[in-house]
Amino acid sequence: MEVITLALTRDFFMMLSQNKVLNSGAKRWGLKLGAQSVVAGTNIEEMVESVKKLNENGISATIDNLGEFVFEKKEATEAMNQILGVIEAIHKNNLDAHISLKPTQLGLDIEYGFCLENLREIVAKAYEYNIFINFDMEDYGHLQPSFDIIDELSKEYDNLGTVIQAYFYQSEEIIKKYENYRLRIVKGAYKEPENLAYQDKKDIDRNYIKLIEYHLLNGKFTSIATHDHHVIDHVKNFAKKNNIPQEKFEFQMLYGFRKDLQLKLAKEGYNFCTYVPFGNDWYGYFMRRLAERPQNLNLVAKQVFSKKTNTLIGIGAGAFILGRLSKK
Repeated sequence: MEVITLALTRDFFMMLSQNKVLNSGAKRWGLKLGAQSVVAGTNIEEMVESVKKLNENGISATIDNLGEFVFEKKEATEAMNQILGVIEAIHKNNLDAHISLKPTQLGLDIEYGFCLENLREIVAKAYEYNIFINFDMEDYGHLQPSFDIIDELSKEYDNLGTVIQAYFYQSEEIIKKYENYRLRIVKGAYKEPENLAYQDKKDIDRNYIKLIEYHLLNGKFTSIATHDHHVIDHVKNFAKKNNIPQEKFEFQMLYGFRKDLQLKLAKEGYNFCTYVPFGNDWYGYFMRRLAERPQNLNLVAKQVFSKKTNTLIGIGAGAFILGRLSKK
């Protein structure tokens, strides 16, 4: 089989991440095909044990209760209650951790006011325990409604922040508006049209560094989400050159990826936070991780399509391979 191009493969995995049928079917397979390498359990109890191990090594956690395609109020309410349970678990177990959540999981695609009230309840409970809430940003269509909710809740609470996606042309304007917030800066995981976002990797990388430097110099607190040691070294040098104290920023990586580097940075005294996803609804998250790791895409694609197996088994094989590679 010929090697599949990077762009085509990335688009393909992004398409799979949004497939409702495959998302539903993947839940039945659990994490046995390899995703357990990058997902910290299926329930709160398993997640807590994973976070405790991170904390023992001087690493904090941002916890994501996985969920995709929430279009019923019952599902959104269940997700809210689960996140409230995570907040209680963080408090009860004295974990060094905070919450990352997606507004769509809490009802943004159902009704704006309904979503706002769900998020208000979560932020209020976290505020009681001095726990930070990070709003993960999704595709462009959900961008402005998510920022609107942040603006509304910020009138009442100060324990929330969000994500800036470097591939959007408007990201520099957004980061300046929210410079007084704790921000996680990422390159961006969704497929966006060229009239809205940079398409070339070099352009995205350039803007990513530009945004990081701006927020380090002007912002409240900067979470630098990257697995790229070149970016990490650049940030280290930039911080030293500009006398930016280490308490003003942290490095972030995904659970299960580059474990040795995570430990190394923590031992060097840098603030380090691991993005910890958990739950049965792991498929969409996992496909986006496949799409984000270009060095592994062709290898995974060969395994997925080299035999006439059904699609879900093929994706499971790809998940298994990536899980093994992520441990290296």
